[in-house]
Amino acid sequence: MLRCDIFVSMPDRAAPSCRVSNPPTGRPLLIFDGDCAFCRRWVGRWRATAAEHFDIEPSQSAAARFPELAPVEFEKAVQLIGTDGHVYSAAEAVLRARALATSRSWLLAAYTRLPGFAPAAETVYRIMARHRPMLSWLTRVFWGIELSRPTFGVSTWLFIRLLGFVHFLAFLSFWTQLAGLIGPNGILPAQAYLDALREQLGAARFWQLPTLCWFFGAGKFLQFLCGAGIALSLALVAGFAPAMCLVLLWADYLSLCAAGQVFLQYQWDSLLIETTLLAVFLVPWGRWSCRHCLDPPRVARWLLSWLLVRLIFLSGASKLLSGDETWRGLTALSFHFQTQPLPTWISWYAQQLPEAAKELACLLVLAIEIGGPLLLLFPRNFRHFGAVIQLCFQGLIALTGNYAFFNLLTAALCLLSFDDAFWRTVLRRSGLSRLKERLERTSEPRTPHAGRALAGVAVVYLILTSEAIVAPLFPRLAYYTGCPILWDAVAPFRSLNNYGLFAVMTRERPEIIIEGSDDGLVWLPYEFKAKPGAPGRRPGFVAPLQPRLDWQLWFAALEYPERDPWVTRLCVRLLQASPSVLELFASNPFPDHPPRLVRAVLYDYQFTTPAVRAKNGQWWVRTLTGNYVPPITLRSQPVGAINVPPE
Repeated sequence: MLRCDIFVSMPDRAAPSCRVSNPPTGRPLLIFDGDCAFCRRWVGRWRATAAEHFDIEPSQSAAARFPELAPVEFEKAVQLIGTDGHVYSAAEAVLRARALATSRSWLLAAYTRLPGFAPAAETVYRIMARHRPMLSWLTRVFWGIELSRPTFGVSTWLFIRLLGFVHFLAFLSFWTQLAGLIGPNGILPAQAYLDALREQLGAARFWQLPTLCWFFGAGKFLQFLCGAGIALSLALVAGFAPAMCLVLLWADYLSLCAAGQVFLQYQWDSLLIETTLLAVFLVPWGRWSCRHCLDPPRVARWLLSWLLVRLIFLSGASKLLSGDETWRGLTALSFHFQTQPLPTWISWYAQQLPEAAKELACLLVLAIEIGGPLLLLFPRNFRHFGAVIQLCFQGLIALTGNYAFFNLLTAALCLLSFDDAFWRTVLRRSGLSRLKERLERTSEPRTPHAGRALAGVAVVYLILTSEAIVAPLFPRLAYYTGCPILWDAVAPFRSLNNYGLFAVMTRERPEIIIEGSDDGLVWLPYEFKAKPGAPGRRPGFVAPLQPRLDWQLWFAALEYPERDPWVTRLCVRLLQASPSVLELFASNPFPDHPPRLVRAVLYDYQFTTPAVRAKNGQWWVRTLTGNYVPPITLRSQPVGAINVPPE
């Protein structure tokens, strides 16, 4: 059915400039100046999207058929000739062509009905027409040579599979530590935690702490959650029922995080939950197999891009808004490499850089995190450049620190910024032409009804998440909008989150070392798998897996023991020689029997200098500062010492 009804359905503010005696048949005709590079570029984009709705032809070949129009008219503006012979020129021609091509006619309605809009639109058009050479150059700078409507089928294909791989790593990593952390004989038994909350919260617990463990318990069901998560993640990587897999993965990981207490409270855990929920709208429902590249709904891709912008921008803005002197004075990296939770051996070398180099690097970090995300909101060339910057930045972070799957998940979000034209170029230049042909099968998976539902979700999501940026700058304005109340209501589901990594830089590195003794005189340390222990042990790489006990002890060392009583429970478990807890350590100095005494001592750690390391081979120098948990025995612990009250 021809879509020419828009020429008669929209009332005109003024009659068309003229009529032609030989109108086009079948479809309207858009005529442009073929000698104008700017016009040729954008008309080329319209050809792909409007080919079914109107014809496009340069004036050099079409003008002779319409003698009623002077040649100068074609040089000044585009002309749209309807099948009834009416001629529309300049801004009105563009808006009517847009309405024909996209079915979105609100701009045309404003032109024909809103006082003052038509003169303003024509003025803007005349200004642009006078500066077409400059606009052609800007078009090449911002969009490049490729101006066709971008599709993102390949990026979506890669993103979904990488997201499935991240879930696989997250579930696998936690499954190997589950028993020692929150199992029945672990540090913080999950069932005891849930039982205490059931008594305190009653029915409100289902909203305050959403988890399937309320229905199936927190014993073997936790093992089932991890196993199911691994199976679902592999199914997602294989492209089997992606939408259903994503929904189940969201509910699975949310349930696990709720039961995991302090061991599953990291920002990348919340980021994974939020990303998974948004990704549900990226893939088609009703498909049991999705092995080919499908162009996602534009709104769904924008939501995930907005998540990436928020994640990076808030990480940078929080550093300046916190008032921390090290960030404002550009000295933060003088401390970061040796005080971060789990540094790598590359961090030792980074620490030895000159102070001027670290100050310059600090300035670049702030620029990348605050200004870099804005590039992702610009057209094609700038968007690609911004995504490449963020990918390189995440790579550098991964080289100097172990941040679990955070860098991999952030990189997956960056991939959504690259359109299919980019991947065609990359695959062609790399010689992978057959892979290019296989991945280029794209289609639109959404129905109009799903599009309307997605638009509603997008409006609510954008309103709530925008508050996260507005609140630090205008706290009173955010209060009156009521968004904080809504944030509190949805916060338990961890699907709308605030972000901000290392807002305040730690300047010292206190480390908790657990030691055991049989006589109170000779103390033997329990070595950890990843965090610093013996000064001569080289820092290693463990990401994208995460030793969560090692990470949580870094946070505990920064607080008073009363703020983290679970460290005492860890010592009790070592006195009991709990097998599941001992598996969290790299070595057990008491393999035959549990120690009689256990304590937690605090050391101050610093990287050695090149001279010291060349002399004794040690990576760290440490100084004893005192006890974190004084020596305890099982007899010194009251009955029920390892029961877990609600956090």
